[in-house]
Amino acid sequence: MPVPNLRAFPTILVLPLLLTISPACSTGPDVTSPTVMENSLGMKFVLVPSGEFMMGSSESPDSLAKAYPQYAKERLQALADEAPVHRVRITRPFYLGQYEVTVGQFRRFLEASGYRPESEVDGTGGYGYNPNYDPRTSARGDTFEGRSPRYSWKNPGFPQGDDHPVVNVTWNDAVAMSKWLSEKEGRTYRLPTEAEWEYACRAGTRTRYHSGEDPQSLLKVANTFDSDTARNWPKGISFALAGHDGFAFTAPVGSFAPNALRIYDMHGNAWEWVADWYGESYYSESPVDDPKGPESGSVRVRRGGSWHTWSFYARSSYRNWNTPQTRYPLVGIRLVREADANEH
Repeated sequence: MPVPNLRAFPTILVLPLLLTISPACSTGPDVTSPTVMENSLGMKFVLVPSGEFMMGSSESPDSLAKAYPQYAKERLQALADEAPVHRVRITRPFYLGQYEVTVGQFRRFLEASGYRPESEVDGTGGYGYNPNYDPRTSARGDTFEGRSPRYSWKNPGFPQGDDHPVVNVTWNDAVAMSKWLSEKEGRTYRLPTEAEWEYACRAGTRTRYHSGEDPQSLLKVANTFDSDTARNWPKGISFALAGHDGFAFTAPVGSFAPNALRIYDMHGNAWEWVADWYGESYYSESPVDDPKGPESGSVRVRRGGSWHTWSFYARSSYRNWNTPQTRYPLVGIRLVREADANEH
């Protein structure tokens, strides 16, 4: 399901034309034994090699309608920002979080840094699940209750363990965490660019999901809106995947199969903030090498979908956004640690 304030309220060598490993890394990543490093907070990062891929989607509304027959056609037509499909070259390898930032890791960051999340500083709190909440009482028709000081990263309205993805965090909270880690460890941490995110998510594929074209394939690789979640939102049952992934809310990170790069939860569990400002027509002017998005904007991009997201919105190419101050029970963090020039 869409979130309020959104738009319109392996093998790597299998597809050499889509993801071309640079000459220095011609053998490609070793997907059976990926290069993984662990930092001081216990966060694991996978080395993603430099290379090329085709970013975006040019799938027609008619083709989408066959795969998603329950969606109104106007939803399927409002995807101009996913086009044109364009070649992108990631010129330097980078380490991407193998998992989304967890509740426990975020807590350790706060305790060690003294940083206070925006939801506490501004006193307005976040949003949360309340089974007795009626969205018709909200001026915006929000699916979740809030903002309210009773909700925050510590309490999204449903139980979470330390191994679940942290949610109800803002873009600014994510940037603060990356800056603190950079200062603490003397290495550059940051949010991934939108291009880096899609490159890593696809991991050499050109299908709707890294698991294939079929939305039902998400049940093996992602925690999204399925029959388990629909028990709490019965009005959305027609959009639920026909199956059970075992989780009505967030799942412990890494509960599902990874993609070809051995990265987990790129689809579902929590939307992930990326570095870029959103630009609807940016793909038509994007540079080939290491695009970083528009120089300015009003909303930041987030990618991947969440535990509450309909499968259509969890596609590899789907772009979503919110203001940097937004906090919501669906939105979390995945970080990049920059690699040395000799790592590939």
